[in-house]
Amino acid sequence: MSKDVSFRNHDRFIQLGIAISTLRKMRGLSQEKLAEQAGISRSLLSAIEAPSIAKAFSLEVFFDIADALEVDPADLISASVFPDRILNKKKS
Repeated sequence: MSKDVSFRNHDRFIQLGIAISTLRKMRGLSQEKLAEQAGISRSLLSAIEAPSIAKAFSLEVFFDIADALEVDPADLISASVFPDRILNKKKS
């Protein structure tokens, strides 16, 4: 069940989706592969990453995506610029 994103949080969800998409691509992962590793559907990941859609999603999904990307969830939240320790980490 999806909840509408409030006006106040709209840009935050957009920014978070862009950060996830950017880091996924830097890790060389397809949406299918990241979704599989995070235990979510590719269509949900696609909606989260879409820059024109503010898709609300649970903290559990957020944590699962962060784990699959091997990044601290706090770094995704604050990711306007990724620190070198994140940029230089290669997917194992």
